[in-house]
Amino acid sequence: MAFGSMSFLFGFLPAVLLCYFLCPTRWRTARNGVLLVFSLVFYCWGGVRLLPAFAVSCVGNWAAALLVSPGRRHRKAVYAAAVVLNLLMLGYYKYTGFLLGNLAALGMDVTVPSIALPAGISFFTFQAVAYLTDVYRGTIPAERNLGRVTLFMAFFPQLLQGPILRYGEFGPALLDRRESADEAADGAVRFCFGLAKKVLLADALGQVADGAFAAGDHLTVSLAWLGAVAYTLQLYFDFSGYTDMAIGLGRVFGFRLPENFNYPYISKSASEFWRRWHMTLSFWFRDYVYIPLGGNRCSRARHLLNLLVVWMLTGLWHGSAWNFVLWGLYYAVLLIGEKFLWGKALQKLPGLVQHVYALVLIIVGWVLFRSGSLAQVGEMVSAMFGSAPGGVWSGESVYYLRQYAWEWAVAVIAAMPVKNWLSTRLEARRAAGSTAAAATLAWGVKLLAFILLGWSVVRILSTGVQSFLYFQF
Repeated sequence: MAFGSMSFLFGFLPAVLLCYFLCPTRWRTARNGVLLVFSLVFYCWGGVRLLPAFAVSCVGNWAAALLVSPGRRHRKAVYAAAVVLNLLMLGYYKYTGFLLGNLAALGMDVTVPSIALPAGISFFTFQAVAYLTDVYRGTIPAERNLGRVTLFMAFFPQLLQGPILRYGEFGPALLDRRESADEAADGAVRFCFGLAKKVLLADALGQVADGAFAAGDHLTVSLAWLGAVAYTLQLYFDFSGYTDMAIGLGRVFGFRLPENFNYPYISKSASEFWRRWHMTLSFWFRDYVYIPLGGNRCSRARHLLNLLVVWMLTGLWHGSAWNFVLWGLYYAVLLIGEKFLWGKALQKLPGLVQHVYALVLIIVGWVLFRSGSLAQVGEMVSAMFGSAPGGVWSGESVYYLRQYAWEWAVAVIAAMPVKNWLSTRLEARRAAGSTAAAATLAWGVKLLAFILLGWSVVRILSTGVQSFLYFQF
């Protein structure tokens, strides 16, 4: 069930809000129970046949965490087995077809099965591994209540696309959170802005990207760049839009979910980009893969190997295809280069040059990410840098610029920290005693959110809503 669907907006969401807030505030267990039931219904909406795999993961990780707590016998062996089983489940559902397909391509007589991918498996598996590891390290105690662990893994606002949660942050809120009208209003505003990002910007710019990547022999230099830039913006507004909706819904229910984006396209290097893009994933790989491998507290050769391993796994996490592996290794090379080769020289360049450097590399990286095959990667990248079968310019490029003019303009502005600037202005007005001006600005934001909600609903009713891009990962 997509957040932008009519069934969610006017069916599921009102139902869960009604049932949740009908429970008195002091009935914390009842409110958690409502969230758990509706989260499982939300998960089953895409196919109840996939629920058993999710249930096994929840029960198995709950039980394993109890057995790996400090002081338990054989806890190291149990921890290792539990992590391996989590990764085997992820590997079976997500990578079996990829592995067997490559073996078949090498001439081996194998049958490539069609395996349905459980929704959100990449996200809830990583949350489970983080929970087990934190319990094993003694960072947090094991949760004895199965329902709370299941809600942690199934919480519907972030189940399908993150942000990736840590139980040490989420667990205490299950017992000690405070819902309020102000928090709910702020959460609703953020949800509306996230929905508008997805429906009004990402889906529209996706039309440009789809047209460019499917141009074939008609591909021109201008169209290749337009398609690459359109996909760069589409992916950001699609994914960050979902994150805004997830964080907004979390605030309605009293949860503070972690931020996942910090205006990544204002970065001045590839390294900075990954401190701003999909931050919860970056932190996960840092804390549970990179540092345990030795991080940078080892020999130069081992450090390079650690970076290569982390970024190859990052690529594979996003998808079971060679272009994702290439994309991960691409960033490994960039980050290694910035760290050991040209990073100091880059920092001495003017800020604008650094921004251009980072943006070009990011856009090329998204071409690797978006392409359906390695051959298409070569076609798009070569076209972008002058070797296009259709020449330099085309009427199709003009069409896409004119047809989506307002989307281009709004997307470029919204990708910059305008929101932070407005928030700073609002706080400055309040601090200066201009309460009337601050209140006017605050209500103006709420009014804009309401208008965007109505506009988004009209757009959904007229054209439908496309699936979120990260659902496939």
